[in-house]
Amino acid sequence: MKRALQNQMTFFFLVLVSCSLVSKTNAGQKAYLGNKAPSQKASFDRFDHKPWDTLLKKYVDKDGLVNYRALKASTQDMAVLDQYLQQLSSAAPEVKATKEGTLAFWINAYNAVTLRGMLHEYPTKSIKNHTKLSYNIWKDLLLYVGGKPYSLDDMEHKVLRKMSEPRIHFAVVCASIGCPRLLNEAYVGEKVEEQLELNARDFFSRPANFRNKGSQLGLSSILKWYGDDFGRNQSEQLQSYARWLPTKQAQRLAQSGRASVSYLEYDWAINEQPTKR
Repeated sequence: MKRALQNQMTFFFLVLVSCSLVSKTNAGQKAYLGNKAPSQKASFDRFDHKPWDTLLKKYVDKDGLVNYRALKASTQDMAVLDQYLQQLSSAAPEVKATKEGTLAFWINAYNAVTLRGMLHEYPTKSIKNHTKLSYNIWKDLLLYVGGKPYSLDDMEHKVLRKMSEPRIHFAVVCASIGCPRLLNEAYVGEKVEEQLELNARDFFSRPANFRNKGSQLGLSSILKWYGDDFGRNQSEQLQSYARWLPTKQAQRLAQSGRASVSYLEYDWAINEQPTKR
């Protein structure tokens, strides 16, 4: 009975957190997720990402498309997502952790916060509709981690990009078709290397992100915006991409560094599963 009562109280607390998010974003203020003053702090290596993994397996397909409608309709699973974000707040960046555990933590945090922010806005056509001056989802939706608020921009540019792991650009997902797929499993330190490599290869296997015709390579605009993370110049960048390209011809062309490069139009439409008729 006592445990049931505690679970019920936790559920209502999480509902209140969700309501708080709604009121603050509607008022054009910053919105906060998680716990500003966690009762305990732990290393990034110590986190259990199974709740996030369960949600991803349930609501995200193999192409990274999300069933936003069904997830938002599930009070229970929305509470699981909010509770997971609360859990992430107890991480302590100052506590020693492996690079692998740290990468997994922040990639999951970025993707979970983005999903939570989009669920608040849903139904919507694009994340770009929520980047206005009064409320910019990338800047004004923040997650407390170790007592400090981190925006999506902070997570990407001040944390993940500082880790000298360019494959994060094939893992962090801004809820758009033009993004890499949202992997339908949580990143975990023990296999984050394998997961990053898997998603890098998947990214270049998709015509929306990569095309090759003769000596011409068409690349995702992500690689225009963040190309410097892969190399100092276009030749170095192409050589970095080569191992992930889907054909031997494209690999040889990229390795030569002499390909003619153009950038594909980015699709900002929401990464939503099509509605079944």
